[in-house]
Amino acid sequence: MSRIGKLPIPISDKVEFSVNAENVVTVKGSKGTLSLKVDPSITVKSEDGHIVLTRASEDRQYRALHGLYRALINNAVIGVTEGYSKTLEIIGVGYRASVNNGIVELGLGHSHPFYFVPPDGVTIEVDTKSGKNPRVIISGVNKELVGQVAAKIRSLRPPEPYKGKGVRYLNEQVRRKAGKSAGK
Repeated sequence: MSRIGKLPIPISDKVEFSVNAENVVTVKGSKGTLSLKVDPSITVKSEDGHIVLTRASEDRQYRALHGLYRALINNAVIGVTEGYSKTLEIIGVGYRASVNNGIVELGLGHSHPFYFVPPDGVTIEVDTKSGKNPRVIISGVNKELVGQVAAKIRSLRPPEPYKGKGVRYLNEQVRRKAGKSAGK
């Protein structure tokens, strides 16, 4: 059996879990609702307060899918109960961020500001009071979507290796390079 796939997923009393005839798993919790279409070769059922996944065959493809869908359903259960968040830090003189009417405005050293509209299910806050660098906090129920939005914002100005300026994840280590040496 798959080491990940065979582990049962614990669900609390606050989480509603259902599987319909088309093998679509729906998870409802205090933070929201997530649905996931599961491959027909994987059977999903609820037993004794746990979600258990089994596969139809021992083929390599089905073993991989077993672990994948177990991880995706586990992420959905965690997302609807606790939620996910990522924090980005904007480092650089004159770099700024603000939120107006749900639209994020980022000034990242270009001649124009970047405007970013978050997708449904993702909220973005800007914290300018934490030290000298503004922080962008991205939160939501869907782990994949939160990570994708964070990566998109980071890609607008990734940290550069000489001065370390740019958008980086909180506590991300940037490998610095030595600049030009002084004239000989």
